[in-house]
Amino acid sequence: MIEQLKEWDEQFLLFLNQFHTGWLDPAVLFITKTEAWIPLYALLIFLIFKNYKKEGWLVLAGVVMTVLLADQITSTVMKPFFHRLRPSNEPSLEGILHIVDGYRGGLYGFASSHAANTTGVAFLCFLVLRNAYKWMGLIFIWAFIMSYTRIYLGVHYPGDIIVGALVGLLSGYAGYRFYLWLKSKVGPVWKQPGMN
Repeated sequence: MIEQLKEWDEQFLLFLNQFHTGWLDPAVLFITKTEAWIPLYALLIFLIFKNYKKEGWLVLAGVVMTVLLADQITSTVMKPFFHRLRPSNEPSLEGILHIVDGYRGGLYGFASSHAANTTGVAFLCFLVLRNAYKWMGLIFIWAFIMSYTRIYLGVHYPGDIIVGALVGLLSGYAGYRFYLWLKSKVGPVWKQPGMN
């Protein structure tokens, strides 16, 4: 059963990875990087502090917790444990897979840290800002684009992305609960006289 899933995963990767063009390659290589999304991060931080004032620091602590969990679970636990080669490092896919500018990522790819981190942050931001902004669900488009770039570049199987996204959802929820816990501990102190 596991071998069948791996085969389907590989076939789905090859199907998706074939849709590439020369002019899009450098754009995808750029948008897969964290720094490409700095304007989005700045907007999210602005919205968080606009709606939560100084409590925004507690929300950011939840974001940090989300990224720590998502990244550590995927990079420190799962990748070394499962030892699944990235498709870009898989000898049987050499010459078949579309690789951009020699970019191959690290040795192992299961599960995707990009998918986990972006999905986790997107979910947390959705939870804390959904009541203020009805369009906040659009944040998941960012997570989808970031995740899809990994397939386009040939550095992740779709299964890596799906499992990474699931880890992200759990991490995002944990980060949200951490924020609520901090709020219950720190919030009442901040509301005392003289603590403005």
